[in-house]
Amino acid sequence: MSAVLPFSLATVKCNQPRNETCSSLASLKPLSLRKNALKKAFTNVCKLTIRASSTSISSVTVEKDATYGTVFVIRAQDKMGLLPAITRVLKGHRIEKATMEFDEKEDYFVVKFQVTDSNGNKIEDNESLIRIENALMDAINGGEGVVVRKAGFSGAKTERMFELMDGFLKNDPVSLQKDILHHVEYTVARSRFSFDDFEAYQALSHSVRDRLIERWHDTQQHFKKKDPKRRSLSNSVINLGIKDQCAEALSQLGFEYEVLAEQEGDAALGNGGLARLSACQMDSLATLDFPAWGYGLRYQYGLFRQIIIDGFQHEQPDYWLNFGNPWEIERVHVSYPVKFYGSVKEEVVNGKKCKVWIPGETVEAVAYDNPIPGYGTRNTINLRLWAAKPSEGLDIESYNTGDYINAIVNRQKAEIISNVLYPDDRSYQGKELRLKQQYFFVSASLQDIIRRFKDMHNNFDEFPDKVALQLNDTHPSISVVELMRVLLDEEHLSWKRAWNIVCKVFTFTTHTVLPEALEKVPMDLFETVLPRHLQIIYDINFAFMEELKNKIGKDYVRLSRMSIIEEGAVKNIRMANLSIVCSHTVNGVSRAHSELLKTRVFMDFYELWPEKFQYKTNGVTQRRWIVVSNPSLCALISKWLRTESWIHDVDLLTHLKNHASNPELQYEWKMVKKINKMRLAEYIETMSGVKVSLDAMFDVQIKRIHEYKRQFLNILGVIHRYDCIKNMEESDRRKVVPRVCIIGGKAPPGYEIAKKIIKLCHAVAEKINNDTDIGDLLKLVFIPDYNVSVAELVIPGSDLSQHISTAGHEASGTGSMKFLMNGCLLLATADGSTNEIIEEIGAENMFIFGAKMNEVPKLREKESTIKAPLQFRRVVRMVRDGYFGFKDYFKSLCDTVENGKDFYLLGSDFTSYLEAQAAADRAYVDKEKWCKMSILSTAGSGRFSSDRTIEDYAEKTWGIKPCKLPL
Repeated sequence: MSAVLPFSLATVKCNQPRNETCSSLASLKPLSLRKNALKKAFTNVCKLTIRASSTSISSVTVEKDATYGTVFVIRAQDKMGLLPAITRVLKGHRIEKATMEFDEKEDYFVVKFQVTDSNGNKIEDNESLIRIENALMDAINGGEGVVVRKAGFSGAKTERMFELMDGFLKNDPVSLQKDILHHVEYTVARSRFSFDDFEAYQALSHSVRDRLIERWHDTQQHFKKKDPKRRSLSNSVINLGIKDQCAEALSQLGFEYEVLAEQEGDAALGNGGLARLSACQMDSLATLDFPAWGYGLRYQYGLFRQIIIDGFQHEQPDYWLNFGNPWEIERVHVSYPVKFYGSVKEEVVNGKKCKVWIPGETVEAVAYDNPIPGYGTRNTINLRLWAAKPSEGLDIESYNTGDYINAIVNRQKAEIISNVLYPDDRSYQGKELRLKQQYFFVSASLQDIIRRFKDMHNNFDEFPDKVALQLNDTHPSISVVELMRVLLDEEHLSWKRAWNIVCKVFTFTTHTVLPEALEKVPMDLFETVLPRHLQIIYDINFAFMEELKNKIGKDYVRLSRMSIIEEGAVKNIRMANLSIVCSHTVNGVSRAHSELLKTRVFMDFYELWPEKFQYKTNGVTQRRWIVVSNPSLCALISKWLRTESWIHDVDLLTHLKNHASNPELQYEWKMVKKINKMRLAEYIETMSGVKVSLDAMFDVQIKRIHEYKRQFLNILGVIHRYDCIKNMEESDRRKVVPRVCIIGGKAPPGYEIAKKIIKLCHAVAEKINNDTDIGDLLKLVFIPDYNVSVAELVIPGSDLSQHISTAGHEASGTGSMKFLMNGCLLLATADGSTNEIIEEIGAENMFIFGAKMNEVPKLREKESTIKAPLQFRRVVRMVRDGYFGFKDYFKSLCDTVENGKDFYLLGSDFTSYLEAQAAADRAYVDKEKWCKMSILSTAGSGRFSSDRTIEDYAEKTWGIKPCKLPL
């Protein structure tokens, strides 16, 4: 099963409409000074007359005033739009002694003001004055010789705004304190003399958000001008560079920054690694100055809160929005109708027959914007989320007829579309909700993008030059059909012209490794919910099949495999096939994954279009997974590299290799790890009551519970370790390396085997943790409700991390990258991105085990004839015989790995797994060797930054360049 994506990246090369932001990844040219400007000698009066419009002439001059010294003077025939332009250019400076007069003789408005820096110091150097002068000239002329006019500012209002205008909000502790208290009183509506930690967190978040919005508005204005192709508290204060100032301001008010940061809940916008990957990519897009938008759904409830009762998982709704979200900005004026059901009829428009979709249901998509700041840059991009609301027409009709109950039902039906992150699609109703979610998301996003495009452009043939859309897995795949529908039915383009546009706009990244896991939608469901779209799919598929017949002949078996429509007892739409046919590039997410796509998952398509296939190994952002989650390690890295530049240029981490054997660094490195282990140990004791030894190796596996991820193998390994220790002589026990084995993750609600794995973990932990013969030699802990906040605590405190999926089942595996960055050693199968990690840090610095990807199919063929090793049979027998209790309950779990049913090869890999664990024990005993391996892990992690992933996409797939907002 697969969840609806948290959001997909819209790479747009488009211009943006008034008061809106550009919805994409775009290449923009930075604002540059005129080349000859700096060559001019500075005199007391520097003038350059420019063309302000077709009928008016404006000028900017730098003059010496007898009273105020250096001042800027702007003369313009039209004063409208001057204030926004000047304020935008001079944010970050102070504007003082501003005056405006009207010169009747010359028919000009004259604006005069002094500019100082943020500290009130006069700006006197020639280069700065000329730079400001030229930027003002560009701004008041709109960059294209047209004065920017903004409604609502005229006459006395404009003059008053000049008197009130100021620079950017200040970031010193006193200014932050004033803003925090202001928000306590006026936003949170609490007395500034009595407010608690959560209310202080809300006030701090709004204060930080104010600063984001300033940068956000400037960024979007810059994108608009250039017309390109194109969690928040901790991450925001780090990227804004104001963490120390916030901490000091809060300390003086009697609060601790770290305590307030913990008040923030996780945004429930996605499921597992795929959602976290998208968030990392947004961070990198902003930091690397690519004008980008993310689109997604604003889910009312997250995946679910995992509650453990007597070792069993129970699910509760995740009411993550109950206390509000200070980072989002509701755009009530940005709303689009989204249609469902109904019928299709033909009409004649301009002498041509065209299809008209008559919907049976319409809901509104309302936008909620979330600013995403970049690190070390003023650029702040946008994540736009859609919430489903009832159509006003339906409500009004119901109220007018007195049918209030029907009005309420309509509201509930509409809002349910964006209510739940992960609808259970085992039933027809679940599948229907999933499809409606996907189309709701796609329709609203495309309407938003197309509206902005049409605001600035008249010719849709320019659309591929201004818009590029990245499909993040198959969930938004219906967008290719929706764009065709809009171009055909609403813009009345010919099929050939519309198809040509669509095929140039979309790129597709898949995260699937198994052909049978590819998303399919029943055709009858499609026909009911989206009748017009099914017609277009038939037409696309017919044209594709005819083209394919011309290339491969009448190979009906292959034609059937490649068809977008799957024939059979139940007809389905193959969403992956649709995405490949309509996209110009198909991406895998690691080199190993790319090979799987070419040789197994999409082999037929690769043979047809080898040029379409690329791969971009996934990455994670070091700013979230080192700087935010592990500040002690961040400071240590900066100290030894003698720079903080690695936070932006992560390749600099490789220089740590030069110090990996340095005893001083090793000592400091071990102290950082010990502090992080102390934090994690305190959390474990608070959460479970289990007290663990800091001398033990913290061995961690945290990820979604699934058979292919093989948490069962991990637990069986723990049982084997326990069994060995239990049967040892006392003298031998003293040689055992102590272990704290930590497992965390959620099982999908309907996945019974995964839930039994969680129960087994608790049953084994109950036995081991209370065995006085074992003591601190072995502990097993399950961390409930695993999420990003927990990960930020667990990952820095881990010594060893397990990534043990059966080879060929993990597309990439971003979890391993987070541990790698934090100096945690990996015990892993050669799956996903692991082979690329081996290339970076060397197999000698990891613990690799198990069958290789190409060996798995052969082992499965022989599995029924191969006898599992004795050690494996023994530990499974302990579970089956009820050694840990719940004998009948665990029977079906044991059946999955015995009697020729061991599909995920736990038995085949068990001996190799134990050998890797033994190698980890031996390495851990040698503290200097272990520490060196840890340092080398961090040093080799730069390749797995999402910065590199995004740069690869920009260069090889999207064809875009950075657009840095000028200061």
